[in-house]
Amino acid sequence: MRIFISSVLLSLTLLFVACSSGQSATATDTQSVNALPKMVVYKSPTCGCCGKWVEHMRDNGFLVDVVEENDLTQRKRSLGVPAALGSCHTAVVDGYVIEGHVPAQDVHKLLAERPQGKGLAVPGMPAGSPGMEMGDRRDAYTVWMFNGEKPPQAFAQHGGG
Repeated sequence: MRIFISSVLLSLTLLFVACSSGQSATATDTQSVNALPKMVVYKSPTCGCCGKWVEHMRDNGFLVDVVEENDLTQRKRSLGVPAALGSCHTAVVDGYVIEGHVPAQDVHKLLAERPQGKGLAVPGMPAGSPGMEMGDRRDAYTVWMFNGEKPPQAFAQHGGG
């Protein structure tokens, strides 16, 4: 009888350890996925390229909430987006503003390095930027860091040749 009880206890212990290990790995995986802060994207309900940009951000690990607004002018103004850097959608992530078709790799870099500034912007809608894919066409464009009173500074270059 002792051997039977010992076998059952050993089996239960092994099962518990195996299950605990699986749960720990799952918790770690969940923490890794959730390590990026949530992003809120403000966009027009009719803009298809904005939806594609949201998919790009989600594909690159961001948890994204979408808020649809018919007129983003006041939103952009209140967030400090310079009119000259405007685009079709505006996002907020961890205290930074992301304007337009900024690649996820640049947002990852921004969040890792945490430079002083309000945020990043890609003015207009350059072909080949995330959400603006047009076959093989890749226009050259600059991702700008903006900071209120100071002139924008180049943060990254993409596309072209």
